[in-house]
Amino acid sequence: MASQPNIVLIHAESMDGRKMGCMGHPAMQNATPNMDRLANEGVIFTNAYTNCPVCTPSRASMWSGKYPNYDDCWNNHEGLNEGTPTYQDTFESSGYQTAAIGPIDYAYGKHSIRDRIGSWTRAANIRRPLCRTTLPQVVENGQANGRDWERTYQAIHQLHQFTNSDRPFWLYLTTGLVHPAFTAEKRHMHLINENEIDIPSTLMPLEASHNEAIAYQRITKNCDKQFSENLVHQIRHTYFAMISALDEMVGRVLQTIDDLGLRDNTYVIFSSDHGEMAGDQNQILKRSMYEASSHVPLIVCGPDVQKGKTIDTPVSLVDFYPTFMDMAGINYANFASTSSYPQTLDGESFLPQLTGTDERQRNWIMCEYHGDRCATGTFMLRQGDWKYVKHIGFDSELFNISKDPNETTDLIKEKTNIAQQLDQVLTRNFDCEGIDARAKQYDKESFIAWRKKAKAGGTYHDTMARVYSGYDRLCIEDIAPWADESEQQLEAWLTE
Repeated sequence: MASQPNIVLIHAESMDGRKMGCMGHPAMQNATPNMDRLANEGVIFTNAYTNCPVCTPSRASMWSGKYPNYDDCWNNHEGLNEGTPTYQDTFESSGYQTAAIGPIDYAYGKHSIRDRIGSWTRAANIRRPLCRTTLPQVVENGQANGRDWERTYQAIHQLHQFTNSDRPFWLYLTTGLVHPAFTAEKRHMHLINENEIDIPSTLMPLEASHNEAIAYQRITKNCDKQFSENLVHQIRHTYFAMISALDEMVGRVLQTIDDLGLRDNTYVIFSSDHGEMAGDQNQILKRSMYEASSHVPLIVCGPDVQKGKTIDTPVSLVDFYPTFMDMAGINYANFASTSSYPQTLDGESFLPQLTGTDERQRNWIMCEYHGDRCATGTFMLRQGDWKYVKHIGFDSELFNISKDPNETTDLIKEKTNIAQQLDQVLTRNFDCEGIDARAKQYDKESFIAWRKKAKAGGTYHDTMARVYSGYDRLCIEDIAPWADESEQQLEAWLTE
């Protein structure tokens, strides 16, 4: 058996980290036995966060060990450029066998024209929908999740292959679950305690949105109408059942690790790239700093990891790279001395907290977003009981997460001293205004270049109409023409 430990990272898509039995969610008590087992045998972080609440920048940050703004990962189109070193490169250079299974989703240039145009033109404040999401569906058993089961079986096969060598291994498995569309099999729906499905108290009409940046987000997400409690119940029931389906896949991987006799020398990490609103704050999808979107699961078990331990100190995905280095006993400084690697990693290893040998030095996390369905650069700081959200050019928000976990009451006007303290922590560590200016300059330059080509090709007005009518799943009657009013808004923004 290899002397260095093996590492298995199971990384879900769009999973709210609070929606598990081991996190105390009453509807999920029978739905996540494998995630719960992992927590009982290891450590669960109850305040783990993404560093960007959308797929590509989140994963880019996790894989590179740098905050999204470091590599200009502004939106779903802007990921890591080819040749950017990741922890997989570090593992391979250190003698590890490696395999990455499923959609890596951290690379530059992989997302739709909707993601690009919606991101580039966000500061123009055009209030039209950029997406449409189908209603939740329940299908017969065996009619969903086929691709994810193929990936799971591929990961199981890869684990068997790894055992043919004495070298340690690093395995990454990512799933499409639990990303919308909301589709679940009947057998998983039955595992949810339907009477315990919580309906958010934050369902509201658009005019009740307390912040103009949030109002913009609701409109562009096509969530401007108040959701009915019945619809949200359906969404959440289906979403919870999708998490249960994912739990089955986690269980298959854990069983294989046990069957191969790898458990004693293998770290297993379960997490996600970001969460899913699923009706919270009258929204769906992600791209938000609210807990449902930014809070991710993080459970770890393995050699010397404490058993059944809960840790409340905030951590985030950018901490994975230095943690992996500590787990494997790899000295990152040996790589930082080469020109292709950053001199330092932005995160802090949480291995000392896993083993109980030391307290965490950094007591805060930062999350940022600069993409579509958000009118401006947004930064979030979580420290202690508090969450501070800074919308550049708009009002900020402040929530006491310990007392108000559902973020029903914005305290920005009542607790100005706390907001100022948190803002100082944020701005002392990050040039928020400068980062926002860089992102918006990129937006303008990118849009101007695309617009010139689109107009020359005669596709400009049709593309803009489709993007700002929801783009996906459009019937002809859903497409609203690109109006002069919207074009004038663009022109005013471009000449600012």
